[in-house]
Amino acid sequence: MNSTIENNGAFMEILERLESKKALIGIIGLGYVGLPLALEYAKKGFNVLGFDVDETKIPLLKSGKSYIKHIGTERIKSAVDSGKFDSTSDFARLPEVDAIIICVPTPLNDHREPDMSYVENTAKTIAKYLRKGQIVTLESTTYPGTTDEILLPLFENAPKFQNSASGMQDKESKKFVVGKDFYLAFSPEREDPNNPHYETATIPKVVGGVTENCLAAALVLYNQVIVKTVPVSSTRAAEATKLLENIYRSINIALVNELKMVFERMEIDIWEVIKAASTKPFGFNAFYPGPGLGGHCIPIDPFYLTWKAREFEINTKFIELAGEINTYQPHYVISRLMDALNTQKKSINGSRVLILGAAYKKNIDDMRESPSLKLIEILHEKGAEVDYNDPYIPQLPKTRKYNYKMDSVELTDENLRSYDAIVLSTDHDDYNYDSIYEYAQLVVDTRNAFKRNEMHNDKFIKA
Repeated sequence: MNSTIENNGAFMEILERLESKKALIGIIGLGYVGLPLALEYAKKGFNVLGFDVDETKIPLLKSGKSYIKHIGTERIKSAVDSGKFDSTSDFARLPEVDAIIICVPTPLNDHREPDMSYVENTAKTIAKYLRKGQIVTLESTTYPGTTDEILLPLFENAPKFQNSASGMQDKESKKFVVGKDFYLAFSPEREDPNNPHYETATIPKVVGGVTENCLAAALVLYNQVIVKTVPVSSTRAAEATKLLENIYRSINIALVNELKMVFERMEIDIWEVIKAASTKPFGFNAFYPGPGLGGHCIPIDPFYLTWKAREFEINTKFIELAGEINTYQPHYVISRLMDALNTQKKSINGSRVLILGAAYKKNIDDMRESPSLKLIEILHEKGAEVDYNDPYIPQLPKTRKYNYKMDSVELTDENLRSYDAIVLSTDHDDYNYDSIYEYAQLVVDTRNAFKRNEMHNDKFIKA
């Protein structure tokens, strides 16, 4: 990274506009990351223009309505009514904004390799409209090198847009120069939907810039709304930071998932062991097993590093092994279910099974990479009749991989009795676990939600 800050006119102008809150903030991608960030900037007094390719979102936002459960309608309505927040699907308006923050998905393809199409297409669109003096930051989780290798060349070779932020004509025909004509940085999102203790503004933000000017501008951009910024030496270091955070979680979750399977054979309750180990005041952090990994980060991010490491002829065996263990968990849950049904002289083929919880974690409506979807797939393959209930998800939406066209069923006493087995996948607080246990024929608990001391009995097993 260039270690010299150049106080040119464009640089001083963007800093002044950000510090005075005159800057118009553009957020691309109004989902679980982009929307709360946009609302935070609006709350802090900035004018914000949100961009999204999903045109169904725009009229909802303009009318002050939310499409994400944990982001209340009142927050959106307040931002819209104040005149601080607007949204559009017209990317030709990008030259209007001073800062462009990219919050688009970075999923894996069918071969567990990075699908960079969302980032690449967004970057190409920005390149069409990039003007002198703008700062662009990428928040989408990705492999080290993405900002430098994909975004930077596109922006440096972009045709210069005529107008600067101040309205002055730019007649130069040469290429854009990063750190002088525009500013580029990476700052990984750290959203945790519905976390009762932390929200967008209170989670420290790691920031890495392509040059010193880029880093300085990005720090000023985020310092206006985030409680603490953490500068690092490069965009690669910032990209690697997010991967480390989620690889750490993936590996530790894999550890307890493996121990869960080992201890089950030994008739030891993993949940009791974790609770006891947690009493140690140092050297131990509790992680918990489950039916598989969900969310947009932990099931995906480790494989970004695995993929990039091959370029350097390095095999990330530890990361891949953790991925294998975690990916196997839905199959393990179904194998435990089959064993339990077998003791009742029932076959999985033809059995009626109810999945409790479709979201990837409790008390939210986020379906991204939910293990419940994999559980349904496996059950269908084995001939079971499957329904689901989720108080936050009345219908299963179409995803990149699944399109079940299923509606959430009611949890009446009669309904509960009618299923051969109930599999608790997501431990929503809304569920009355005592009532479910009373009327169910068989319960498979993957989250320790029923708080039962025994590992298994005639109608209950932990999996």
